[in-house]
Amino acid sequence: MTTATERFARIAERYAAGEPAGICSVCSAHRLVIEAALRHGLARGSDVLIEATCNQVNQDGGYTGMTPADFRRFVEDIAADVDFPLDRLVLGGDHLGPNPWKALPASQAMAKAETMIAAFAEAGFTKLHLDTSMGCAGEPVALADEVVAERAARLAGAAERVARARGGSLPVYVVGTEVPVPGGALEALDHLAVTTPESARRTIAVHREAFAAAGLSDAFGRAVGAVVQPGVEFGNAEVVAYQPAEARALSATLRELPGFVFEAHSTDYQPMAALAALVRDGFVILKVGPWLTFALREALYGLSAIADVLVPADGEEPLPATMERVMLAAPDNWQKYYPGDEIEQRLQRHYSFSDRVRYYWPEPKAKAAVDRLLARLGDREIPLPLISQHLGQLYAGVEAGATPARARPLLLASVTRVLDIYAEAIRS
Repeated sequence: MTTATERFARIAERYAAGEPAGICSVCSAHRLVIEAALRHGLARGSDVLIEATCNQVNQDGGYTGMTPADFRRFVEDIAADVDFPLDRLVLGGDHLGPNPWKALPASQAMAKAETMIAAFAEAGFTKLHLDTSMGCAGEPVALADEVVAERAARLAGAAERVARARGGSLPVYVVGTEVPVPGGALEALDHLAVTTPESARRTIAVHREAFAAAGLSDAFGRAVGAVVQPGVEFGNAEVVAYQPAEARALSATLRELPGFVFEAHSTDYQPMAALAALVRDGFVILKVGPWLTFALREALYGLSAIADVLVPADGEEPLPATMERVMLAAPDNWQKYYPGDEIEQRLQRHYSFSDRVRYYWPEPKAKAAVDRLLARLGDREIPLPLISQHLGQLYAGVEAGATPARARPLLLASVTRVLDIYAEAIRS
């Protein structure tokens, strides 16, 4: 019996053989999102890939306060709660490189990045995306391909040393960087360029050469994917859907790149048909993050409105009002991403597709407000008319008896609805 990690290591081979190989990569550190993903995988009998980014989780704690070992324990504890088998779980590290420390000189930032990727390897993360594309202090914003590849090989060397000493599965690598900005674009989406076949081939070639020069050809033999831009993106209020004709030449490049598939970032909010076409065309690893927490936020705000009708509480402000106060008190996570006047910024703080409100759910005041909301509703059955009014996207499932009309199951169902879109697209 093979494990999820072993199956993932064969993802390119499986795709080339015409087998179902697509996988949704869940990029979130929210407990309810991870629980929904594991329950979804359990119900469908599928592997689950969960990734943490270098900014979320690192040796300094990241913005979640978790090290890689902490994050692994966090996910495995949730898996134990829902009886999800660990041999069907793949843990990944996303954008592993100097990005959290790029304000430092390259020598210092890369030393920090080596420590980070070693911590991911020590914690048993087996899918490692190497991203050293960003310039550090005093460097150009975009670096030469050879520099990027040399730095990626350096990080792979650090991961290999730790993984081999630790024993168990050796890492599987994804190379290259994405064109979309993690979390969504900052500017108008009127000049999105699909990666050229030449660029995709060169990315893989220069990384192969750099790994060989570092004595890491065996490690590069476990590289299975390259991050490219197939022509998908989302901004605060717009989504660029995949157009297969525009990526036809890029997709065809895979015939020249045995052992590789493509990884697509920022696939959030894509129509199911677009996601299915991406998988068919070789963009087999589909990253999703903000869409999942966007769906969670929709349900939380809907439940807040329902609670105000069902169980009004004197002095209890609606959850959106609490989140507004929390975000205004600490604007660093949204201010530079949300342009416009005061009204436009308020709209974006709560409803932007980039969903930067997700950074604030762990804040003590936000967490306490959510806990109070769920305590108010408890296990109370919510009447269908209120679900129709405030959680309309979940009404059909509740009416059909698939989703209990209670607060917590409704939160999980909102996230699951997005995961179902990916599952159906991958199966198409």
